[in-house]
Amino acid sequence: MKRIFLCLLTSAALLVGCTDKDEFSVDPSVLLTFSTDSVSMDTVFSTVPTRTYDFWVHNETNTGVRIKEVRLKQPSLSGFRVNVDGNYVDSVAYDFEVRKNDSIRVFVELTAPAVAQSEPKHIEDLLIFTLESGVEQPIKLCAYSWKARFIDEKLEVKENMLIDDRQPIVIRKGIRVAKGATLTLAHTQLYFHDGAGIEVEGTLVADSCLMRGDRLDRMFSYLPYDRISGQWKGIIIHSSSKDNLLQDCEIRNACTAISCEKQSSLTLLRCTIHNCMGTGVETNEASASLDSCRISNTQGDCLNVMSSNVHIDHTTLAQFYPFSADRGVALRFDAKSVITCDNTLITGYEEDVVMGEGTDYTFYHCIMRTPQPTDTEGVEDIIWEAPDSEVQGKDHFVTFDTDNLFYNFSIQEKSPAYKNKIGDLRNL
Repeated sequence: MKRIFLCLLTSAALLVGCTDKDEFSVDPSVLLTFSTDSVSMDTVFSTVPTRTYDFWVHNETNTGVRIKEVRLKQPSLSGFRVNVDGNYVDSVAYDFEVRKNDSIRVFVELTAPAVAQSEPKHIEDLLIFTLESGVEQPIKLCAYSWKARFIDEKLEVKENMLIDDRQPIVIRKGIRVAKGATLTLAHTQLYFHDGAGIEVEGTLVADSCLMRGDRLDRMFSYLPYDRISGQWKGIIIHSSSKDNLLQDCEIRNACTAISCEKQSSLTLLRCTIHNCMGTGVETNEASASLDSCRISNTQGDCLNVMSSNVHIDHTTLAQFYPFSADRGVALRFDAKSVITCDNTLITGYEEDVVMGEGTDYTFYHCIMRTPQPTDTEGVEDIIWEAPDSEVQGKDHFVTFDTDNLFYNFSIQEKSPAYKNKIGDLRNL
């Protein structure tokens, strides 16, 4: 008898539980809640699939809710693809249940249609949840579609070539400039795929160009991949290369941005190099000139000079790499190098960000974050930046947002560098 009673009691409890869970409301006041009111993908290259975005649909009420249908308002035009609770929404999907205090997950991807104009075009769609009560709850899906030129195979430059293109160019497998050839880039934005870069055996001339990784999406909601270092290979200037000139260019999120092998030569004029997983600029038995440049936030050294002849003028070397405490210094040079450094701001997190050897150097009218040497031969009119200086380190600069990894290394007016016309004084 006791066993029969327990079985009946268990059955009754299960019946009550099932009945409770199977109650679904058609009351129009009973609504779902969403973890977001919109899915924004920022800017994407047209015809290239995006990563997968997701959000949650919550039922925070005390009764179940049936979703009669989920549909895209204009699926054939927008290019969005949606999966709801494991079911693909082929323009429309039917019959979903969200039990009380339960949730379902929605995944969204986009392959934006090709656009005719060179400027990014705004595209959007509505993902509409129609409840059994007839209430419609929409979520906005939006992005900017950008027409790009894609170079899928390695670009071999065997004779002089000019690329002057206002639309972005996506480089999938890299560029090689052969010995004796010159590649001229003008007013061009180059987006390099992981592992791609530029190898220069001839000559590279670039004017007003952007070079960066090709990921336009975000690692986290607050963090674009553009702020993550090591997205592409960078530029290698080989021994046979001469007379390379980059002016008014920006290079960011590379491994090592520029590597100069022995006997090569490079001039950087008003260039910005930022956020490298390796070194910003490294020279090995090479010659280089940097004028009105800024190199910042590199896991290796900002500027590494080995057995080279390098001239630096009105440049900012700022070593505030955020991803590792085992970062390099702002400036490093060896005893075989010849260094001439004028009107330059050299700063960073550490108390000493200048590591040099030998005696063949001159520093004139600079701010240097390094202990003042007892032997000042070769240095003149130097402001020695110390940790207790009133304005020092990150305080020199306009924007220093370590939470969102957003920086503007333009020098602000309160900085002694601004007052003494030291460093890169451009406002970017």
